[in-house]
Amino acid sequence: MANDEFLEDDIDDQKTVEYIQNALPQELKEKYSEDTLYYILDVINDWFMQSGVLDQEPDGDGFVNIDNDALVAYIVKEAKHDNMGSFPADEIMLIVQAEADYVDSLEDE
Repeated sequence: MANDEFLEDDIDDQKTVEYIQNALPQELKEKYSEDTLYYILDVINDWFMQSGVLDQEPDGDGFVNIDNDALVAYIVKEAKHDNMGSFPADEIMLIVQAEADYVDSLEDE
């Protein structure tokens, strides 16, 4: 990967984290720091790489089925394993949904 691609990925991650922070309820904005959100984004990316989702063929409407419950369970498990904290699944689901909304907003541009 060229340096430009790394820089673009960093900018994309920064924009994603900002979008998630703006989408979260106030009490969660205070609970989930930027560093924690960057960590969660990394775990989301790991899950997509490992889960086989990226290898699926889109359906007739161009969508790929993503099991958000499995993704959330993976994030919760990895966060505990990596000593990042014990996060409630419902809060992680809000973050996963905000990240998905951000990705969808890019496709609409």
